Order: sequence, then C-alpha cells, then structure tokens
Amino acid sequence: MKVRIKFVEPVLGTLSGNKDAATDFILSKNPAKVPAQDEIEALPEEEALEKSSTIFPKEDGKPFIWNYQLKGFFKDSCLALIMSNKMKQEELKKVGLTKYLYKRTIDMMLFVRPRKMFLTIPEGSKIQLLTGEEIDYLVNKTNCERPLRGQTMRGERISLARSEMLPAGTTFEADIMLLDKKLEDFLKPWLDYGALRGLLQWRNSGMGSFVYEVL
Repeated sequence: MKVRIKFVEPVLGTLSGNKDAATDFILSKNPAKVPAQDEIEALPEEEALEKSSTIFPKEDGKPFIWNYQLKGFFKDSCLALIMSNKMKQEELKKVGLTKYLYKRTIDMMLFVRPRKMFLTIPEGSKIQLLTGEEIDYLVNKTNCERPLRGQTMRGERISLARSEMLPAGTTFEADIMLLDKKLEDFLKPWLDYGALRGLLQWRNSGMGSFVYEVL
C-alpha cells in the first residue's frame, strides 16, 4: 500500500541537536553497536547546532524522517487498539497482535520504504532552520518552545525544550509492505489513529496529527 500522509498540525523534529548525544542514541538502538553511517551523516555540522534543541535530519538541506519512525508509530497505534478492547484476545492471537507479541509481529511482517521519507512543505514560502539553512517554506513560527515537567528523586523539575517545526500541510509518501495479508485489516485503523495520536515529537499536545490518502 502506498500512502500520502498530510500533517494537519505542525510537526516537530525529534533528533537531538547535540551530535554526540544523537550518535550515542543511534548506537544504543543498534545491537552490534556499529553506527548506521547514513544516519550519522544526516546530522548537521557541530558548529551549526543548538545543543538543547531537537531537529530534523536533512539531505542537501531538505528535511526527512526515517522509515523506522513510521514503523514505531504503527506499534504505538497497535498497542492503543489492543488496549481499547475493540477486538477479542482470541482474534488478536490469530494474527500475532496480542500485547505480548505485537512488536515482534510488526518488526517481522511490516516494512516501510523508502528509508528516507522526504517532507514536502507547502509552496511559496521560506523558513530558516536552527542550523541557519534557509529553504523555500514560510511559517509564522519556525521553532516550538515549551516547558517539560518531570518527577525526579529531588522533586519536580522543569526544563525548556526547543524543536524545529514544520507547518501544517507538510506531506510525505511511504510504501507499506505486509508479508502477512491478515494484517491488512489492521493497517487502516492504525493510520486512522494518526488523527488522534500524531507522529514524532510532543504528540500529547496534538502536534504531528495527520490524515492520509491511499495512492
């Protein structure tokens, strides 16, 4: 299935602006502890970063998201629908989508292409990214700043988070392949969940909410 995803709310970058921290995170997700070179190369140059910010990876100045980020969204959506109790456990067990098996099933049976899904922003505008690059897009506010609250051993802590932001109307396309046809009935409900949950950073506020079109 090929889909075009259109964000109906602004979408925020998720990659740490601290190149060392971003590299360490990429390594932590790789069992062999060998960096995926294309992921490392997509990080902006150190001197151009604001280390407290989150950004989009880029190629030739154009932002994109990685295919595994959409795959992670499907896992999140699947768990939400499992918890909704709309389907009986017996039915979920037949397709390997119980709360104990769904991650393994999605990892083995669902694939997203291409690896880099480039983001197309509405035409006729300009935007200056945190790296200093200027590309042909315009939004009233290019960065999103918000407080983060967290409970620690020393009590509540508040910090400030800052993210690159692309506007509502931004789109990207993806090919979604399923090795088990029984999962096709679940794919559209998972995508429908995007209008509620959103994709990428600060989803609880509604950022990254989207609609989709089957091409």
